[in-house]
Amino acid sequence: MEFGFGFGDFSAELEEFEVRKTKKWDRVWKIGEGGSIGVSPLLHDGKIYFGSIDHNIYCLDADSGKELWRFRTNDRILVSSPAEKDGVIFNGSYDGYMYAIDAKTGEGKWKFRTGDTVVSTAAITGDKIYFGSNDGFVYCLTSSNGSPVWRFKTGDRVASAPAVHDGMVYAGSFDGNLYCLNAGTGEEVWRFRTGAEIYNEAAFVINDNILYLTSFDNNLYAVDIRTGKELWRFRVGKYGIGAPPLLHGDTLYQSCQDGVLYALTLGGKEKWRFRTADTGVILRVSVSRNKIYFGSEDGNFYCLSMDGKERWRFRTGGSIFCHTPAFHKGNICFGSYDCRLYCISSEDGELVWRFQTSSTMQSRLPPVDESFEVVVKKAFSEEENSSDTKYDYTLRERDPGGEYGIKSEYSFKSEYSTKSEYL
Repeated sequence: MEFGFGFGDFSAELEEFEVRKTKKWDRVWKIGEGGSIGVSPLLHDGKIYFGSIDHNIYCLDADSGKELWRFRTNDRILVSSPAEKDGVIFNGSYDGYMYAIDAKTGEGKWKFRTGDTVVSTAAITGDKIYFGSNDGFVYCLTSSNGSPVWRFKTGDRVASAPAVHDGMVYAGSFDGNLYCLNAGTGEEVWRFRTGAEIYNEAAFVINDNILYLTSFDNNLYAVDIRTGKELWRFRVGKYGIGAPPLLHGDTLYQSCQDGVLYALTLGGKEKWRFRTADTGVILRVSVSRNKIYFGSEDGNFYCLSMDGKERWRFRTGGSIFCHTPAFHKGNICFGSYDCRLYCISSEDGELVWRFQTSSTMQSRLPPVDESFEVVVKKAFSEEENSSDTKYDYTLRERDPGGEYGIKSEYSFKSEYSTKSEYL
């Protein structure tokens, strides 16, 4: 059996290979255009702030859902949720910039360019802002003017939201490491290695010197922040985990890509589990007034009792990827891939209002298990006969029609061609 690829001046015939599905979750990088909402809204001073794949950051009146302003970036707002400090909204964009926007007027104050897309949600402490970029760096900027303080290079994308605690910054990378950095200097203190990418869309939970960390190796870890040593791990589901747990009282609530919500003790023992109506992503849960709330890829927003029993669900027209909803006067605000931001009652799930973004076209969402891995056992290159060499390739579907892209795992790392404003 033969299988061929072309790369311009390089081509190869792959004579022996095998294809198997992987558990790596690349879907976020394949999201198309449209008006879908894939971020968590921010409530501040009676207003709701959120970004959309239509390139806009919106500000709405939280009581009525009326639009107050919108700020246009040059690309999609995906995963990176707004953060606020001293009347300024900070939000990253696929165009590679971190933006600072006046919360009242929607006027841009400054923007900082990184070397790749920004899907990390910023953490703000004092006059510093911390975030990651897909150029592989963790950045620290001065929040008032966007001037760089330091940056730290990891081995791969930094799509995670960092956490700042007691003078340290904790950031996960697609290289599989959790990094503990000095918040003032950016110097590495320690690193903790997991078995796959770390991709947390909300900040890590830290309690009693324990950091709770999830990875796409399907494990929830408890790590001692003083030493970087593992205390315990709990294995869940499949397709990896893209959200940190929620700590409430003496219980950890861990959501998973396969549609299961776990309630665990602080020692990592299961209390109960809840499965959604369909296999798919459950995002990080929220707890308010002794009820558990979360959205799911099945298009439902759920309300559970504290023992894991369903109370009600609200159906939207698209998948829900809002990690943390905004609570306002007994109501819940969250976005959906159906291009709407919803406000519903937290008591019974009745609709209060909804807001339509600038586009009604839903962004394409690839299947949860779309990634494949190709292992080439025998190959012949026009430039070099390498039949005795083993190469690993990752083959990923780009569209339902079967157009494929290929990335060699046997390659040299190079510096990024796009430079950030740090240089």
